[in-house]
Amino acid sequence: MNKLSLLTNGIIKENPVLILLLGTCPTLAVTTSAVNGLGMGVSTMAVLISSNIVIALLKNIIPDKVRIPSFIVVIAGFVTIVGLLLQAYAPEINEALGLFIPLIVVNCIILGRAEMFASKNKVADAAFDGIGMGLGFTFALFLMGSIRELVGSGAWMGIKLTAELFDPISVFMLAPGAFFTYGCLVALINYLSQGKAIKKTEFGCANCASAASCQLAGKGGCE
Repeated sequence: MNKLSLLTNGIIKENPVLILLLGTCPTLAVTTSAVNGLGMGVSTMAVLISSNIVIALLKNIIPDKVRIPSFIVVIAGFVTIVGLLLQAYAPEINEALGLFIPLIVVNCIILGRAEMFASKNKVADAAFDGIGMGLGFTFALFLMGSIRELVGSGAWMGIKLTAELFDPISVFMLAPGAFFTYGCLVALINYLSQGKAIKKTEFGCANCASAASCQLAGKGGCE
């Protein structure tokens, strides 16, 4: 796969939020404004790119039996760095995102790309994959944050735009508004692609990338 395909794959064809339906927890929780969505997306993208590069560099050194814990350690290191940088240079964003910055460690998008792509490809390809997936994640969060902020408060990026034209629908700034906005976006993509865009994945040990080395697989499934 060429570098351009790696970039566009994460943004369009396999957008982690709108197509693969991953990372929904931070997507729903922090997108009360466009700025918050952008901040979370950029923070996650920085961790994703950095961890992909390091894991691709160490893929032949990390023992297979401890690769997942090793990936988590690498990811946690970069999350700590990003958290400290936000505290120092963007304290308002850091306060708004709160607990969801350290929770980037367990973001399934990052660990998934580490396991499925970075650990099996060259450093350059892993970096471009991280950039593409990161941009796709950032775009999805920014889009959701923009819609919720505009409809819910009549503003965008903190600038009042439509508050004088119609009464804002405050429910969009709450949890139900997040679910409704996300559902509408996914439904729109599904409609425009005639049901072909959304990845339909069967869950279970048979489709798990770690099934071969998982002790639970021999017991007939996860408990």
